[in-house]
Amino acid sequence: MASTGRGEARPWTFRVLAALFGAFLLFLYGPMVVIYILSFQGPNGGVTFPMVGTSIGWFLDVFRPGQMANIPVSFSRSFALAAVVSAATVAMSVAAGLAFRRPFPGAGAVFYLAVASLVMPSLLVGFGIGLGFRFLGLEASLFTSALAAQLTWTLPFGLFAMFAVINRFDRAWEEAATDLGASSWQRLRYVTLPILLPGILGVAMMAFTLSYDEYARTTLTIGARNTLPLELYALISSATSPTLFAIGTLTTAVSFLLIALTLLLVFRTQRRRGLIGTG
Repeated sequence: MASTGRGEARPWTFRVLAALFGAFLLFLYGPMVVIYILSFQGPNGGVTFPMVGTSIGWFLDVFRPGQMANIPVSFSRSFALAAVVSAATVAMSVAAGLAFRRPFPGAGAVFYLAVASLVMPSLLVGFGIGLGFRFLGLEASLFTSALAAQLTWTLPFGLFAMFAVINRFDRAWEEAATDLGASSWQRLRYVTLPILLPGILGVAMMAFTLSYDEYARTTLTIGARNTLPLELYALISSATSPTLFAIGTLTTAVSFLLIALTLLLVFRTQRRRGLIGTG
């Protein structure tokens, strides 16, 4: 048997669990790897193996004018909407997390009302918001009804994450700042928010990715302008080509870039606070 490094043999269950974990990783990332590979299919190739040469022509098709789907424009809409949703989720999650540190009448009811949208089917949430806007005579659009629909999806997760972050916050730092004469605003700006910043960035990144990929709650509330997920669905319904794989590769690259930038900012923040050695 294999050794753990301490002279002890690993049990057979370790190998079984390792095999199950490997199968899970293959199931999770295998289709993604296939899409990345097929996005470099040759000009005469299709959406399946074997590869018929290689090229980057399908990536160029994404940006070529006159295509059936306007991917760059829909991507910019999704990016802008996700940025606004992320900012709103962070603002409300941080405010709620700080407010819930002290008990107040009706706190339980407010919390459950805020997260109740998670137990409802996404299409029904979108349908209800779209119907409400129509009943009020308001036009469904990107930054009104679609924004509201996506906040019902991102805000509960933001609350869960921020409550966990704030529960680990040592309030002795705030008390020390108060003893040194800091006002409430100075305490929040120079003590509380900088310490919570890594968690805030995590909430922002989570809300951005949830909004960026959201389809069900958006489809009935977006109005006449599609976001990227809706544009991709329309494209899949009308035509299938390696261009779809090229779009998936590009959007995934953007997501990984944003995650890398967020992690870099978190590490720099922690380094300033002395939580990571300077080497």
